[in-house]
Amino acid sequence: MTDLVTRVAPPRAPALRRAAPALLGYVAVRALGLLVLAVWTAARGKSAYTLLTARWDALWYTRVAELGYGYEVRLPNGDVHSNLAFFPLLPWLERLLHALTPLSYASAGFCVSLVASLAAAWGIFAVAERVYDRRAGVCAVLLWAVLPVGIVQSMAYSESLFTALAAWALYAVLTGRWPAAGALAALAGLTRPVGIAVVVAVWAAGVVSFVHRRSSPDARGARTGGRAPSPLQDARVERVGSPDGAPDTPRAPAVAPATPVAPVASAASAVLGMVLAPLGAAGYVLWVGHRTGKGPLGYLDVQAGWRNGFDGGAAFACFVADRFQTVPGAFAGAAIVTGVALVLWLYAVCVRQRQPLPLLVYAGAVTALALCASSYFGSKPRLLLPAFPLLLPLALALARSRTSRAVLVVAGAAALSAGYGAFWLNGTGPP
Repeated sequence: MTDLVTRVAPPRAPALRRAAPALLGYVAVRALGLLVLAVWTAARGKSAYTLLTARWDALWYTRVAELGYGYEVRLPNGDVHSNLAFFPLLPWLERLLHALTPLSYASAGFCVSLVASLAAAWGIFAVAERVYDRRAGVCAVLLWAVLPVGIVQSMAYSESLFTALAAWALYAVLTGRWPAAGALAALAGLTRPVGIAVVVAVWAAGVVSFVHRRSSPDARGARTGGRAPSPLQDARVERVGSPDGAPDTPRAPAVAPATPVAPVASAASAVLGMVLAPLGAAGYVLWVGHRTGKGPLGYLDVQAGWRNGFDGGAAFACFVADRFQTVPGAFAGAAIVTGVALVLWLYAVCVRQRQPLPLLVYAGAVTALALCASSYFGSKPRLLLPAFPLLLPLALALARSRTSRAVLVVAGAAALSAGYGAFWLNGTGPP
């Protein structure tokens, strides 16, 4: 006889306790980045706090928080930079925090970003743990923290706030919490134009869910008292903890069990989530069109004033091609081509590894919007910051490596990220 022992997995620890290693690691990486920035800027006679809170887009957000919409700058070449291009959720939060505390608008924006970056890290951990396991979740958060442009996560910008809302919206979809997913998608749509990527992900997941429910042999679920597993929850490796604290032991892949909700209620909640999801982005875009008097497409005219739009990547391709006109520029051009190739390769790996559909749709939309925008080419790395599902293949590979090797990789990347962030903000910085 074979000696088979069935072990029951211990109860899952509270969510915050499971995420604690990821959050502590994230705080350590970001603290290192801020420390290096402070030392670097002090040596140059500048203020690190000013770089984080009172330059570039941060100034536009604080101006909206303080004075509202209606401010614009007319440039000598005829371009009109209107603050209507900036979505309102971050300024609203800055205004609220300013009203409740002695903080200035700029300081309020900085605090919002710090809190939002922790929420984003937790959301990324929750998604990666759901798709893979806890170790991969920790690695995903650390990889997001050590990105070369990771310093933006600590700036009074909207990237951290948007990533937090997007990550938790995707987690809500993966766990069948449709109203929460719709509400978070609506808030993401009030944060950045790329909020449409969250909306599309929620809608794609909802459509697939309905198709799967209709094609199920027991669509009503009345005879079995349940429903078929959702196609949105791909197979993953379950792990059984050992009582002596030894590393988890992988078990055979299994599909995550479906939430025991009655099919009618589930369909209704999915519809509610899909209805809520586009309200934020659509509401602001329509309001801008009404305010400018240019109809539903008025927001596109506002973006055109910033020479920004969506041209399928033609302008970006011309920009890269121009880099190769000179020898020094050729190195920059080669670096850009390599970076774009890496991003596309990571997305292909995500598809090959069969990530859940909402993650693929979201990451694909964020990547397409970032790479195919017709202006602000130096902002491409920053615009890709919310595309955290692209990091999951790397996180899985890092999680499977030895702990000592993973620590060495993360520590080295954190040091490089801190140095580059300080150099970047003391130079041209993010436009």
